[in-house]
Amino acid sequence: LNLKSMRYIVLIITGLLTAGLFSCTKDEGEGGTSSISGKIYVQDYNANFTILESEYYGQEIDVYIVYGNDYVYSDRFRTHFDGTYRFQYLRKGNYTIYAYSKDMSGNSASGLIPVQKEVKITDNHQEVEVEDIIIVK
Repeated sequence: LNLKSMRYIVLIITGLLTAGLFSCTKDEGEGGTSSISGKIYVQDYNANFTILESEYYGQEIDVYIVYGNDYVYSDRFRTHFDGTYRFQYLRKGNYTIYAYSKDMSGNSASGLIPVQKEVKITDNHQEVEVEDIIIVK
């Protein structure tokens, strides 16, 4: 290889590396230092939803997180014995947290509806505490 060819190769490699560094935007998701946590609170009604029979923090409830504007959930967590959940190692951005609840209105074909909370992480090392998600069982 001659000097002109070597300069051309170095220029191309430098350009590709520079483009790679500046085009990599870190979207919502894993790989960060922040976390989102909260609790699932359950209201247990009778079959026709007229009598509230009990209330408690739900254990073994599936909680979902959606990163940014994704159309499907990105991760799932099953609550601890005291109803707590925690999604860790998240980057800055917008997130949706949700759990399924029985549909008291009867409008949902499946009988379930998502109860959602919108969450925003604005800083690194941020621990966002979400207010209780209340679901019907």
